[in-house]
Amino acid sequence: MIEVITLGNKEKTKLIEGVLLYPLKINRDKSGVLVETLRKDWKGIFGGGREFFMQYYSVTASGVARDEDVWHYHPNIQEDRFLVAQGAIVTAVADNRSDSKTFGLLNLFYMEANKDPYILLIPKNTLHGFMVVSKESAVLLNFPTALYNQIEEVRIPYSEAKIKLQDRRIFSWDLVRKEFFK
Repeated sequence: MIEVITLGNKEKTKLIEGVLLYPLKINRDKSGVLVETLRKDWKGIFGGGREFFMQYYSVTASGVARDEDVWHYHPNIQEDRFLVAQGAIVTAVADNRSDSKTFGLLNLFYMEANKDPYILLIPKNTLHGFMVVSKESAVLLNFPTALYNQIEEVRIPYSEAKIKLQDRRIFSWDLVRKEFFK
């Protein structure tokens, strides 16, 4: 069984150093839903080097992992702030920083748009990727802390990184698929 982190169980799990989960409030009325996605008065997730630079979104089909067999990371400047606006995803974050207290730790975050939504802050120089686990496509918003820069877009093959789950199996998106698409 693969354990995933949610807002409800984050206190019971060791988080990678620098990772933040910032809860969002769903405002519902007869006309629909409104969710504030980023505010400059949100301490920790904004300001102090985490100002707004750009925002983009991606739409990904059910069962698809972005960067299927390579980890993605930003070595110097950029931190990512992921938010799911539609559907559900699992975001994998692995600590690749040799000077970190949580070096080698892998966290898997379950993020669902309509159930306890949150922004996930992914620290620079940590490996990451995501896969859609809802039946419908997912829309992921990102509010990176820097403008796009090709130097900050680094990939490392899973076979080289050898990131492991708690049970010592090498991580792969196929393990997540088996868990969520039984």
